[in-house]
Amino acid sequence: MSEPRSPAAVLGETPLRRRVLVRGVVQGVGFRPYVYTLATGLDLRGHVTNTPEGVVAEVEGAPEAVARFCDGLAVHAPPLARVESVDHQEVPATGDTAFSILASRTDGPARTLIPPDTATCAACLRELADPADRRHRHPFVNCTHCGPRFTIVTGLPYDRAHTTMAGFPMCADCAREYADPADRRFHAQPVACPACGPRLRLLVPPPGDAGPPRPVTPDAPVAEARRLLADGAILAVKGLGGYHLACDATNPDAVALLRRRKARGDKPFAVMARDLDDIGHLVRPGAEERGLLTGATRPIVLLRRAGTARTAHDPWPAASVAPGSPDLGVMLPYTPLHHLLFGLPGDPDGPRLLVMTSGNVSGEPIVTDDGEALRRLAHLADAWLTHDRPIHVPCDDSVLRVCDGEPLMVRRARGYAPLPLTLPVPVRPALAVGGDLKNALCLGEGRRAWLSAHIGDMDDLATQRAFERAVAQLESITPVRPELLAADRHPGYRSARWADRNATGRPVVRVQHHHAHVASAMAEAGLDGSRPVLGVAFDGTGYGDDGAVWGGEFLLADYDGFVRFGHLAYVPLPGGDAAVRRPYRMALAHLRAAGLDWSDDLACVSDCPPDERLVLARQLERDLNCVPTSSMGRLFDAVSSLAGVCHRSGYEAQAAVELEAAALTAPAGDTGAYGFGVRCAEPDRPVVPGTGGPRADSAPTPAGPAAVLEHPAPVLADPAPVFAAIVADLRAGVAPGVVAARFHRAVAALVRRFCGLARERHGVDTVALTGGVFANSLLSSACAAALRADGFTVLRHHLVPPGDGGLALGQLVVAARAEERTPATD
Repeated sequence: MSEPRSPAAVLGETPLRRRVLVRGVVQGVGFRPYVYTLATGLDLRGHVTNTPEGVVAEVEGAPEAVARFCDGLAVHAPPLARVESVDHQEVPATGDTAFSILASRTDGPARTLIPPDTATCAACLRELADPADRRHRHPFVNCTHCGPRFTIVTGLPYDRAHTTMAGFPMCADCAREYADPADRRFHAQPVACPACGPRLRLLVPPPGDAGPPRPVTPDAPVAEARRLLADGAILAVKGLGGYHLACDATNPDAVALLRRRKARGDKPFAVMARDLDDIGHLVRPGAEERGLLTGATRPIVLLRRAGTARTAHDPWPAASVAPGSPDLGVMLPYTPLHHLLFGLPGDPDGPRLLVMTSGNVSGEPIVTDDGEALRRLAHLADAWLTHDRPIHVPCDDSVLRVCDGEPLMVRRARGYAPLPLTLPVPVRPALAVGGDLKNALCLGEGRRAWLSAHIGDMDDLATQRAFERAVAQLESITPVRPELLAADRHPGYRSARWADRNATGRPVVRVQHHHAHVASAMAEAGLDGSRPVLGVAFDGTGYGDDGAVWGGEFLLADYDGFVRFGHLAYVPLPGGDAAVRRPYRMALAHLRAAGLDWSDDLACVSDCPPDERLVLARQLERDLNCVPTSSMGRLFDAVSSLAGVCHRSGYEAQAAVELEAAALTAPAGDTGAYGFGVRCAEPDRPVVPGTGGPRADSAPTPAGPAAVLEHPAPVLADPAPVFAAIVADLRAGVAPGVVAARFHRAVAALVRRFCGLARERHGVDTVALTGGVFANSLLSSACAAALRADGFTVLRHHLVPPGDGGLALGQLVVAARAEERTPATD
């Protein structure tokens, strides 16, 4: 019998064969079955396989069909795929008579992209709820279009053997689906069913703490968990990237108990709702917010609260979940287990809203290990709803808000990590270690940068260990082998010290904190750095080149350097962290700097204990432990206390958050604004307290196009007139909300004025709004609207946080520019 001939041979054409390399997010998303279907539909022969570099296909057949295959490959890719490039070249024909899917290749460096974890798709949810389906009520139902990815990957290429599902042999039914190119679960690596695992368990401590938690009701752990939640219990629930602590959000006693156990203070909790209808009385999401809530990523979305009304049917005291906050963080279920916790049709009623907060003590990294969860969460949880699928990569929930119709990233993690960002300039292979608050690290090479998921605050030993694991994990799934390290200039940052200890002969480039913020905004926006921008970098704390604490900065900057065009006038930061925790100390420091008396009729004065007031007065008079600061974050703290809004801060930016909430209560008819004084600074550097002179060892600013702009001394914004006007308003009986609104307008007007001055003097027409203060959507929106009205191009963050969670991206681009220049190293 003769060999079958290809269609091209039958038609008398010379068959053409091409080798095609597809790069991007093309593994674990159904790309190979898509290629198989496309190729066989065009009567092409050949094969497709996963490699560490991407997906490689060889197709052979009629030249026209081969061309159609190559041209259309990226057009109808699977929903979770992200095709970055399609490269193809002609290779000799081999006479293949069929198209096949080959086993993955493991040779070569890892260059493919790992997809993020994705919310359960509609098809899997239908199976979950269908009593006739073999995956009915299976808490781990998933397919090629949904489920865990990043958090279960242990190596590349992305095959089951390189995931935490390797320990779960597939049953015959799952194996058949896995091997069928026409099936929705073809090579879906986490595929499973009730017959082959994973397994869910509910662990409850025995009465009287007599021994470790033990499994109960093995046949119905979710139903029992729902009952416990309804009774006011706190559950540790194992999710995709770690444990959550959950309780009934409509039960104020349960919420208060969780708050006490977790040492949460007044920091808002996020809630998970069964569906959008269950939050309609609390918030009013717009179209963009609804899209985020119901899409494939399903982050926590910060939504403006509609009020705190309660009804007899649905008693929900909003103040217990998000006290003092103008926003409520909301997410919808994104795993099958979440959907089961809320209940399927016909299930007994349970809580309609759940607090879902990271499974940790405040400040520590999220717990992922089961044994560790039993130990570290023992004093927090009443029971554990857990399972035996290991979590390899910790990953918190992402947090976003919508500002002026565009997403604003607050915390980048699940659903977004580890997707890389495309850089507008090439960089040398480098590792940027970020800052010490809200730490995230960044690896980059060429025109790609990989940001890690949110790690946490580096003052905790467990977080530092999590940082080291994140470095190793990210290096294992990227081709980057860092030739240099980038870190903040702060001499005490633990992240920077880690870089020094682990440099192993590589240079460590120190990047000024606010320059990194501005560079992060520029890189995200795709600017090549050929023209400087005016970076408005507002945050709480950043180490300045003069030894002061910066944070209210106007920087003329590009990637190679910056000039400090302007900043808030320095005031003392009395007691360092003590002033951060007690905003009334900053208010008193600003009053003194403005020449205003500490009168008992001012709330910030009366709230400061008399003994502390005496000590503070001597401290300020003698300039003891009073580092000068230009921080906009600390200015927000001071005004919050002066206005009587917040005197003690139990979590980062609490005073500013509550000041924003107060501003939203001001009547629409009030349009008043306070005014800053504006003057030029003396050209000398500020005196460092206790030295009698300028700091001698401050790091020099790198040279670059921005550095040669003629600018002898920065312009100063003096807040003294603002404080004088606020004191006058308060004594006239003006409401705190009106004071807060007028202050927000004052800051927006200051930004507008300084940007106008920069354009007049230096021709700059692009402004970057960056730093943690610009997570305040009221301020961000007001500044952007005013600047755009003046014809400026305004850059705001969308893909990375404006705060320190985005710092590493800026560090990377500043330090690792692929240019012929000598980096400034410490």
